[in-house]
Amino acid sequence: MTWISILLADPAGTPLREQDSEAACQGLAQLGATADRPNWLADGIALEVPFQDAEPAAALEALRVQFAAQPFDIAVLPAKGRRKKLLIADMESTIIVEEMLDELADSLGLRDEIAAVTARAMQGELDFESALRERVRKLAGLRQEVLDEAIQAMTLNPGARSLVASMKAQGAFCALVSGGFTFFADPIAKTCGFDRMRANRLEIRDGQLTGEVLPPILGREAKLASLEEFTRELGLSTQDAVAVGDGANDLAMLSAAGLGVAWRPKPLLREAMDTCLDHADLTGLLYLQGYQASEIQPG
Repeated sequence: MTWISILLADPAGTPLREQDSEAACQGLAQLGATADRPNWLADGIALEVPFQDAEPAAALEALRVQFAAQPFDIAVLPAKGRRKKLLIADMESTIIVEEMLDELADSLGLRDEIAAVTARAMQGELDFESALRERVRKLAGLRQEVLDEAIQAMTLNPGARSLVASMKAQGAFCALVSGGFTFFADPIAKTCGFDRMRANRLEIRDGQLTGEVLPPILGREAKLASLEEFTRELGLSTQDAVAVGDGANDLAMLSAAGLGVAWRPKPLLREAMDTCLDHADLTGLLYLQGYQASEIQPG
């Protein structure tokens, strides 16, 4: 079976060099692997080296050790079925930089208190639904104008638009599935060009948050259910999907997808997932699928 080892660099950071390509081939050879000719997907940013005759887990570990001092992401994936037909993405701390409940809490002087609960929930230490309700209750009375201002301050992570545009250009379906709220997810979905959006709903009455979340709550199992529903709807299998997220509530969705990518992951997710992106921007998901630089759409 043929495997693909992939090295990814931050487009704005330290570039990959030809000597890194040579080092990757040497590292694979030391495992007894038969490495094919390296292929630059994007000069200085994305390099792949196909190989056979070595266990993928051993190759991944060896390459991670070899490049431990370098700011590069390493992945090992099967060569077969790399191009995915469905993208399903978390939003907060993945497609966007912010955690929006933390941002809203800042206006009430509650950022540290609510951010601590957010962090524990994303690390899997708290039940997601209970933690969500607890945080929203603390925001009761917050006026909608504050939410409107927060929308304007949301920041896309680098490569977000390009990721969606490039996959759609190849015929893929793109869905944004967030444990956050439609109030924020809807404009982000429109900005990035997602085909579908799902998120939780804040109750707003008389221009203020009531402190309640309207049922049903979209959490860990609902994200997995969304992945399964979209694949059925599109006549695909979960192996045809690439999923990306950062927290514990993304674990089931990422584990079920053909390609699950942990983006700047919290500790629990990092331990569970083989493919993690700590340096590359979101276009790294495209290079993991074998996209060439010429196929990357502007963002």
